[in-house]
This record gives sequence, C-alpha cells and structure tokens, in this order.
Amino acid sequence: MNDLERAMLLSVHPRFATAILAGSKTVEVRRQRVAAPPGTPVLLYATAPTMALVGMAHIAAVQVGTPRQVWSAARAQTGISRREYDQYMSGATQASGITLKEPVTFDEPVPLAALRAAGTFHPPQSYRYLKANDLRQVTAAAPVVDAALSKVLSDLVPA
Repeated sequence: MNDLERAMLLSVHPRFATAILAGSKTVEVRRQRVAAPPGTPVLLYATAPTMALVGMAHIAAVQVGTPRQVWSAARAQTGISRREYDQYMSGATQASGITLKEPVTFDEPVPLAALRAAGTFHPPQSYRYLKANDLRQVTAAAPVVDAALSKVLSDLVPA
C-alpha cells in the first residue's frame, strides 16, 4: 500500500465525531505533523463511552504550522473554544489542522468489541494509518458494511 492507497484511523471524542459527521466541525487539530495527501479516507473512531467506528470522511487539506498559525487559519472550523485549543496545544511546537470533507455517518457503528473479536484491533491515542489487513478486519467486524466504507475498502484492498 503506497501513500495514495492508505486510510487513516482517527480517534476523536464522541462530541467531535458527532460534529464532524454533522458538518459543523470541518477541521480536526493534532499536536503533531500529519502527512496525508488530500483524498485520504479517514475512519472516525469515537472514544469512550461510544468506543466504535461511527463514520468516515476524506481529507481535503492538511495545514502544518505552529499552534498559533493553525488556530489563526482554522479557528471557526475547529468546533472548540480558544481555551480548549490552548489547553490541548500546551507545550506543542507544531500543530496540524486536518480539513475534512464528505462526512458519512455509518448506518450501524462498528463497536470496539466487534473489531477486537475480528483480530487484534487497537484504537490509536491520536491517529494511525491503516494497512490492508486492518481494513479487512474492519470489514469482518462490521455487521453491515456501509456503502461508503465498502467503496473505500474495495478501492484500497484488492479482493
């Protein structure tokens, strides 16, 4: 799988997953450099108490800079207050603003228990790239594979 044929698994708090999927939050911020090209599919893992894959989106762009630069460029799209942002970025020298597009909510969330039953699945603290085997595991765990997820899997994982 090369850089153009990978997906990202992004862990987010449930309130942010809901906002991303509703389209009211279009930029997710991270404390480190994110190097993913536009078009990369992003699977959204909602952390506790939800603990499930709840939807997906695609990367439209990634801005990397200082925390101040990223906030200045994306503050209205982050879905968080300046205070929350400053607390999260405290001590960071670099930040990334991941602009997301085309959000899709899965018809049925894929719970962590199902993902783990299908293999050794570990949600990331922040994000990680998924390999073909990881994507096959998601397919095996999903009781009903959503059409959007099915398309990503067929594009990235040869049959």
